[in-house]
Amino acid sequence: MLYISRRIDFSAMHRYRVDSWTEEKNRQVFGPCSNRNGHGHDYKLEVMVKGKLNNHTGMVVNTGDIKLAVGNLIDKELDGKFLNEEHPYFKQNIPTAENIVAYLWEAISQVLENCSLNRLKLYENHYLFSEKEEGDMVTFTRRYHFSSAHRLHSDQLSDKENERIFGKCNNPYGHGHNYYLDVAVKGIPDNITGMVINMADLDEIVEKIVLEEFDHKHLNLDTAVFKGLNPTSEVMAKVVYDMLKPYIPKLYRIGVWETEKNYFEYINEEETVHG
Repeated sequence: MLYISRRIDFSAMHRYRVDSWTEEKNRQVFGPCSNRNGHGHDYKLEVMVKGKLNNHTGMVVNTGDIKLAVGNLIDKELDGKFLNEEHPYFKQNIPTAENIVAYLWEAISQVLENCSLNRLKLYENHYLFSEKEEGDMVTFTRRYHFSSAHRLHSDQLSDKENERIFGKCNNPYGHGHNYYLDVAVKGIPDNITGMVINMADLDEIVEKIVLEEFDHKHLNLDTAVFKGLNPTSEVMAKVVYDMLKPYIPKLYRIGVWETEKNYFEYINEEETVHG
């Protein structure tokens, strides 16, 4: 089986709002997204399809055909639209990133030929995106930023081994990064809010449990959680997962961007299979 990805961009407006709720409750649950007049985004949609190789053409499917089929659907239904006001589905269902990607999964599946849909990833902006694969579940990812210093050093190794393995990163005084943290939850979007998790609640939990602990800190010296641990980004991904899991039952994945070039990810495979 081969997998092909094509990106389609579009712009649209939306609002998060339940008309039967009070203004206060809408504001509490949806924050500024509850503005009656709406707001907009430049969306990026990554469409990944799968299929078998056509030995005559050397392709599974022409990516131009994917662009044409999906692009026509997007142009007709979403691009340049106020979704709550102009799209029949989103007049009844709040156009959260989770609901949009779930709707697009069904719609795009019907227009593809000679291949089948494998995954959709919809970016609302740099700090928020949703993913959909087969099944009812949707993954919602929120991205956070913090700045920290660390020194890569293992007490299980000699000083020479530490210097050889970690090089400049073993500098006794440490060094620093602008980290980005991806926190992904997975579940079925709520019938009313259209969200897998209340974004305001997620922001509050991550801020209190992780960002306040790590931001503008030396991980080796200022944090209890890394005491006795070598704060590599691999270790950080697992540590953050363990910190957040008691507060976020639907937690699925933690991603750590140490730099733009270096990304590390932790998924609890056992919970993925049995959860």
